[in-house]
Amino acid sequence: GILVQLPLPKHLNQELIIESINPNKDVDGFHSTNVSKLLSGNDVDTFMIPPTPMGCLQLIEHADVPLVGKHVVIIGRSNLVGKPLASLLLSYDATVTICHSKTRNIKNITKNADILIVAVGNPHMVKEDWIKPGACVIDVGITYLDDNTTKRGYKIYGDVDFENVKKIAGHITTVPGGVGPMTITMLLYNVLKSAKNTI
Repeated sequence: GILVQLPLPKHLNQELIIESINPNKDVDGFHSTNVSKLLSGNDVDTFMIPPTPMGCLQLIEHADVPLVGKHVVIIGRSNLVGKPLASLLLSYDATVTICHSKTRNIKNITKNADILIVAVGNPHMVKEDWIKPGACVIDVGITYLDDNTTKRGYKIYGDVDFENVKKIAGHITTVPGGVGPMTITMLLYNVLKSAKNTI
């Protein structure tokens, strides 16, 4: 498997480098062949899916949260998480809404979500009054803020105000320790898939 650690330095052409990878070895799922297969709703076993979206899907499935007909709200429209995750969840018959920095009345949208996935890098942006009671909440965001009271000199924050939102949510992931380990696991899964496809 091959992955390109992004972002690349500005003098390097990111698109050219990613497109130079064999799609069967593209364990990040960023090659245009893998992206187009995801967008077209092909069988998910036939191509590489980006690890973070796939990790989110695995967390939802492990919690026995049904996707068919459920309203999923994704905050964040990045090419790394938001867009591929929306396509992936649509292929599982969920109803998907994507919110972003220009979305108006975002709290009114998130309050109707059966599943809320947040991936923006804005510490504790999502408060408990944004959450539908019993909703599944997946926090992809991670921010490091200076904090001299800690041994490391910083604290890690997610996009969700975990301590308060957990009182309302049916399921919720922590930061760190939730999506991060699943991303690594799915990356290794893609490496295994690549090896099997090569044999």
